[in-house]
Amino acid sequence: MHPTENDFTPKEIDDVKYRLKSIFGGSVGNLVEWYDWYTYSAFALYFSPVFFPNSNPTAQLLNTAGIFAVGFLMRPIGGWLFGSIADKKGRKKSMALSVFIMAIGSLIIGLTPGYKQIGIFAPLLLVFARLIQGLSTGGEYGTSATYLSEMATKKHRGFYSSFQYVTLIGGQLLALGIQLILQNWLLTPAELHAWGWRIPFFIGAILSFIALYLRRHIDETSAFKKNKEDKKGGIAVLMKYPKEVFTVVGLTLGGTIAFYTFSTYMQKFLVNTVHLSKETSTTLSFISLLVFAIMQPLFGLLSDKIGRKPLLIGFGILGTLCTVPILTGLANETNTTIIFLLMIASLIIVSGYTSINAVVKAELFPAEIRALGVGLPYALTVAIFGGTAEYLALWFKNIDHENYFYWYVTGCILISLILYTTMKDTKHHSKIED
Repeated sequence: MHPTENDFTPKEIDDVKYRLKSIFGGSVGNLVEWYDWYTYSAFALYFSPVFFPNSNPTAQLLNTAGIFAVGFLMRPIGGWLFGSIADKKGRKKSMALSVFIMAIGSLIIGLTPGYKQIGIFAPLLLVFARLIQGLSTGGEYGTSATYLSEMATKKHRGFYSSFQYVTLIGGQLLALGIQLILQNWLLTPAELHAWGWRIPFFIGAILSFIALYLRRHIDETSAFKKNKEDKKGGIAVLMKYPKEVFTVVGLTLGGTIAFYTFSTYMQKFLVNTVHLSKETSTTLSFISLLVFAIMQPLFGLLSDKIGRKPLLIGFGILGTLCTVPILTGLANETNTTIIFLLMIASLIIVSGYTSINAVVKAELFPAEIRALGVGLPYALTVAIFGGTAEYLALWFKNIDHENYFYWYVTGCILISLILYTTMKDTKHHSKIED
């Protein structure tokens, strides 16, 4: 028989409702932040000519990808700033501040005139807005990973923490969904290129303010409350955990490159290399990412049963063996069904990392340094490798050696695999209960 509400005490029911409310509030804010972040990537195909008047489409995308990478440069600063705030002032305050800053960045992009109107100031303002968004996103990951992990029960921590990537992917889905609506029902291609691309940035700003309201009304984690008198966190304290910091870097290296390659960059890859239409590319990306989002809690549940390490090793082995064949197959395929199946195969592999990477990192550190410990080394790694993945892919394509990028992704996953095989399984060695 399945348990019913009558099988639980009122206290247990209240505890479940409390945790679900908090996880929902934290997750919705995470979704909105990542929607704002990915809207830039989803609509770059349309607004790149507005800021960079160049006849070569690859050169235009290269410029916008460069600014996408610049946004990542601020992520380590955001990881340090908001991680420190989260460890010293509270997870709740840090998450509210980060989503407010993201709203400002989206408003700037939506309001900035094009190159024809204000010349060089157009791309400069675009850079400034991305720096602001990078600061916000850099703080979001570590703090939300910490918050969701601390709000979850030990038995279901992998499941609940997986919702960080459900909402992260959900942000991409929302951006692509709005793009599909604008492409197919509301605007012509000419209108999208001229001014329609601004609409999703305004939507993002509005959603950010809604998320700010929700985050101001969630509860603080008990782990922070118990340690709020201990405010010795910071870089000096973090340096006492060099093994854990190195583990976060190694965990993230292959995973972040694989994630950005098969999710964020994939839409451009389908247009620029596979030569699908923008509309078909957006549709395939939307459906595959929806499946990807559904997979996250399933993999999270699996990690609660068998541990985190087997999933990471599975991702490492399959990512190392299959990345080159999948990307090569996509580049040479014309059948949309096979293209879609190859996309799904890549996302199944990546789910071994994405579904549990947040909880694995949170389980490495004690409460007083957890948000900074998760956020800063992660943001540094993503800034160096994740943020440059798209730029490198386009650069290799521009010099007629696109396949070099496939091997680069493979090599980075292999490096992470070596770490996965040597690390302890954090499910059985978690510091969240300390």
